[in-house]
Amino acid sequence: MLAIVQTFSNCFKIPELKSRIIFTLLLLSICRLIALVPVPGLDGALLSDFLAQTAEQDDRSLLGMYSLFTGGALERCAIGSLGIMPYISATIIIQLMTAVLPGLSKLAREEGGRAKIIQYGRFLTLILCLGQGFVMALGWENPSKIFDGFTGQLVLSDAIWWYRIQTVLVLTTGTLLLLMWLGEQITERGIGNGISLVITIGILARLPSAVNQIYTMFFPPEGVVAQYNLLHLVGLILIFAAVTALVIAVTQAQRKIPVQYAQRAVGRKVYSGGSSFMPLRVNYAGVMPIIFAQAILMFPDRIFMQLGRITEIKLFEDISRMIAYGSGGFMLLEGLMILFFSYFWVATQFNEIQIADDLKKYGGYIPGVRPGTATSDFLHRTMSRITFAGAMFLTGIAIIPPLLHTAMNVPFAAATFFGGTSLLITVGVVLDTMRQMESHLLTRHYDGFLKKGKIKGRF
Repeated sequence: MLAIVQTFSNCFKIPELKSRIIFTLLLLSICRLIALVPVPGLDGALLSDFLAQTAEQDDRSLLGMYSLFTGGALERCAIGSLGIMPYISATIIIQLMTAVLPGLSKLAREEGGRAKIIQYGRFLTLILCLGQGFVMALGWENPSKIFDGFTGQLVLSDAIWWYRIQTVLVLTTGTLLLLMWLGEQITERGIGNGISLVITIGILARLPSAVNQIYTMFFPPEGVVAQYNLLHLVGLILIFAAVTALVIAVTQAQRKIPVQYAQRAVGRKVYSGGSSFMPLRVNYAGVMPIIFAQAILMFPDRIFMQLGRITEIKLFEDISRMIAYGSGGFMLLEGLMILFFSYFWVATQFNEIQIADDLKKYGGYIPGVRPGTATSDFLHRTMSRITFAGAMFLTGIAIIPPLLHTAMNVPFAAATFFGGTSLLITVGVVLDTMRQMESHLLTRHYDGFLKKGKIKGRF
């Protein structure tokens, strides 16, 4: 512990690293302000008070999941209510299209092509912001249709079309010029990945509320009998420590494929051979399969519930209960979807044929495997086995929050920090930021976060 404190103090002894850290903290504080300032013409405090009373039910909804990535901005009708999700959605769409469309795939390999693809992603982000902003503005006009039991009026303006245009422009500006631009500035001039840090700071903004809920579990208000004892507290701490350690280990885990380079001559220059390795990450898809699965599974429950109310057919209500959050059907479907999306993501992002061609082009080969088609087949088999292990890990991490919520009655907002997207994103971003800080320290001959050796996967 003292070594970590000493390492952080060393970070402020390097002028460049110190300025980068302060710059990052200042911009992240601005991002938090964006999540607190309400959109003009909306009564955000009224909605925030209502959701505070029905927090447990709302946290499990699709809006609750979306609000998690906005740092609570959606609950306050804030400028940053769209969050950074339109930019992430646009980036994912562009990546998938790059893997499918030959033109974009060729552009990505050309010099300067990546800048063009990033520009396409920004244009797509603008379109998504305008569309989602308009839908969000309509939702705030009729909050009773979205938030069950809400009877108040959020829109304070009588000029409805002026309210709609103003809200769309404010929300789009909040995402494009504030969150996205600030994230890019952090990446360029600060420390860590800016977009990831913006998401992480929004997730951590809910941590005080989660801690307060856990405190209430063991120390309830006066007159309420406590249902949990010290043994439950120790169990929760051990679960959190074990899951966090497992997430760190699997996030860093990789399969190293040995690669040998033969001696070759290019013109008058002779390049000597050598040996290296190709790292294949166990959790290659990251957190994306969980996000896809949870986003899709939030809709069927609501759809069947509404169908049951409209048609008065009991079958629809039964199906809704079978796939409701925390049920066995929900966890089974979530596990199957995570497995599917893990392989889908690897299939679209990992191009073993191109890797095999590049190895052959530069005189590299995997010992014991023939170059060309045999190499691509070997990489395909290896990646398939690794992906299965990563998908099983993601499934286990994803079902921990609903298990804790249903089995131990842990408040949902607190249970999300024991697994799922929150923990995966937070751990991944912290590890990436620590790598960058450690590289600055080692360059200036300071000790990193570990004095003896390095964490596996660091360079």
